[in-house]
Amino acid sequence: MYPAQIVLPMKEELTDNGFSELLTPEDVDNQLGKEGTTLVMVNSVCGCSAGSARPGVLMAVANANKKPSFLTTTFAGFDVDAVKQLRVKLAPYPPSSPAIALFKNGELVHFIERHHIEGRSAQMIAQNLVAAFEEYCD
Repeated sequence: MYPAQIVLPMKEELTDNGFSELLTPEDVDNQLGKEGTTLVMVNSVCGCSAGSARPGVLMAVANANKKPSFLTTTFAGFDVDAVKQLRVKLAPYPPSSPAIALFKNGELVHFIERHHIEGRSAQMIAQNLVAAFEEYCD
């Protein structure tokens, strides 16, 4: 598990911008049991998370006309049990962090894996997400 002093500033980049944390398996199940759309940012200490994933997610949320009903995040390598439960919901995709998932009424409808984040700019990730929000969010 990563030390809190490394993880907390990366968590706060999202929580300070309206994202709620999924810290337990119950948090994951309760959130994905809600009606509406839920964006889940699987945060990570990976450089591509810091360089493009978090800024891309924030950019998408700030600039989209349609937005998810709920903005959430969990941290790979720190919120271990919550991430493990989320990964059950992400099947058949293999574990990936960072990653960005969009659920609608508990069903995974859009997923950006790490290999779709690496080497891509925050703007490219934001464009991908805005298109998904337009398609799936009310």
